[in-house]
Amino acid sequence: MSEFSYGSAAARGLARCKSCDFVTPSTERRCPRCQGPLHLRNPESLQRTWALIVTAVLFYFPANMLPILRVESRTNTDESSIIRGVIEFWQGKDYFVAAIIFTASITIPILKLLALAWLCIAARSGERPHLMTRLYRVTEVIGRWSMLDIFVVAIVVTLVQFSPNMSIHAGPATIPFALVVILTMMAAFSFDPRLIWDAAARLKDRA
Repeated sequence: MSEFSYGSAAARGLARCKSCDFVTPSTERRCPRCQGPLHLRNPESLQRTWALIVTAVLFYFPANMLPILRVESRTNTDESSIIRGVIEFWQGKDYFVAAIIFTASITIPILKLLALAWLCIAARSGERPHLMTRLYRVTEVIGRWSMLDIFVVAIVVTLVQFSPNMSIHAGPATIPFALVVILTMMAAFSFDPRLIWDAAARLKDRA
């Protein structure tokens, strides 16, 4: 038995109930205490996580390319995407606002998607389990604050100089933008980090 599997509940044939944390032999199909279903690992964790990652990537492009704000006045209508908004704030020397929008709406979603994909690969390869565990913890923490991305739109709205002859509306990019946030949160929640150590144990046993 390798150092990675030593002391593992799964290696000893034990399963932990996700509902009440009761530990019982994995031969049981239901928890004796709360009657919840028992699984050694989250069923189809990698498949669900990959599916959510791919779907989030598909929504990421329209979220950043389509207009997210529409400003209407008596004379004209102006539409602005996230990328265009970053450029305009930067050119207007609002560097802090541009940096916030760029980080929250463009950089963080990309980093979350890359991190989740890397974790899924590590759950198959078993490489660098300690590093991957730390990466998962960071991704999980960031995921808790993912809904802050949605408020970027509100920040932009508050910075628009309103007048009685002007109105502002959410653009078509709002829905895919929100879906990217929700899908990445779901992907982080569906991933089972114990798979990383299972793969590391198999890799160590083959060495």
